[in-house]
Amino acid sequence: MRNGKSEKDRSKRRRRRLLIVIVYVAIAVGLAWFFESQATTTVIFVRHAEKDLSIPDDPPLSAAGRERVAELTRQLVDADVVAGIDAIFATPFLRTRQTAEPLAERLNIPIQNYDPDDNEAVLATILKKHKGKIILVVGHSDTIPTLIADLGASKKVPPIADDEYDNIYLVSIPWFGKTKTIRLRYGAPYTGPAGEAVM
Repeated sequence: MRNGKSEKDRSKRRRRRLLIVIVYVAIAVGLAWFFESQATTTVIFVRHAEKDLSIPDDPPLSAAGRERVAELTRQLVDADVVAGIDAIFATPFLRTRQTAEPLAERLNIPIQNYDPDDNEAVLATILKKHKGKIILVVGHSDTIPTLIADLGASKKVPPIADDEYDNIYLVSIPWFGKTKTIRLRYGAPYTGPAGEAVM
């Protein structure tokens, strides 16, 4: 009788220990998933490169624009040492698509079209489908500042001049804390109205 009872007690303790291990593993997996899903999202904004001003309707890139795109591709092809850029968005215009194409081809990523008049839709897609990833958005001088502001980042992005093409804006959106904006420059520098490189 006693042996039967102690065997039952041992069996209960084993089940209890097994249940505790299962609960701990489930909690660990849940926490890992939570922190992974809450990772920082980085959105890289660039304006399309220089366009061919001799073509009025949907102009392609100029020779200078193609040079700038080569430099952009060189800068971003290894943007993240672990995984790289995960998604590329561009407006349907030839100049924005041509700006994104070399990088998209190098990374074997499709270019996703977005409507330049609908910030809400593209930002919702980025934040929902690409949370915790690195995303490139190729836009226009009049859309990039509003896209950045609509992300909750800096509302003080200065206007982009008609002949200013050298900005890269990095917007970092952490799962907790303040969204930050960093501006870098690449390729041939913008000289400004005075003809001197703008720093």
